[in-house]
Amino acid sequence: MTEPLLLTTAFLIGLLGSTHCIGMCGGIAASVGLNTQGGRYPAWLILLGYNLGRISSYTLAGALIGIAGAMVATGITGLILQTFAGILLIAMGLYVGQWWFGITRLETLGGHLWRHIQPHAAKILPVRNPHQAVLLGILWGWLPCGLVYSTLLWSSAAGSWQQSALLMAAFGLGTLPAMFTTGLLARQVRSLMQKRLTRQIAGALIIGFGIYTLPLNSLFNL
Repeated sequence: MTEPLLLTTAFLIGLLGSTHCIGMCGGIAASVGLNTQGGRYPAWLILLGYNLGRISSYTLAGALIGIAGAMVATGITGLILQTFAGILLIAMGLYVGQWWFGITRLETLGGHLWRHIQPHAAKILPVRNPHQAVLLGILWGWLPCGLVYSTLLWSSAAGSWQQSALLMAAFGLGTLPAMFTTGLLARQVRSLMQKRLTRQIAGALIIGFGIYTLPLNSLFNL
């Protein structure tokens, strides 16, 4: 696959997975937006800072896992990694479509790290300026999330830390429309994104991306 196609796929995974993002991070985004009303800075600027901070954490995580992925993504090991990533995307599609919820067990893996980060994030609230918003987003970007973990593992098969970082940045940008508008139009966006049909369409498309990720031809030729 060419790089533009990979980046587009990562963006669409983030966009379609926003139904999950609203459930995980929509509350804090809405809170950040509401708490800035009447303040010195407009709500949109605070929300932009929060989301850019969050996306920067995804990008850093992509670079880190990309380093590890580049070390092993060769030969049969690379095929196993890519297969696992595709399976995880299929599982996330099943979760987003509300057909199967086993992927949530992945989120417990990051619980130990989040236990140390969450108290620092709580100290920043309520957010009063863009600097605090960016810092909150950076910390909140490490919240245990099955969608992020699945996409991280998928990006690790890219072959380089630079490509993995770009894929996670594109994924983060895909989540931006829903997360940004959730902070400004919380009730309207949440109502649309939580509709059963919306979730099922998004879930089916993510499953499609997962199947497309699977190196079926290479596996059959082993």
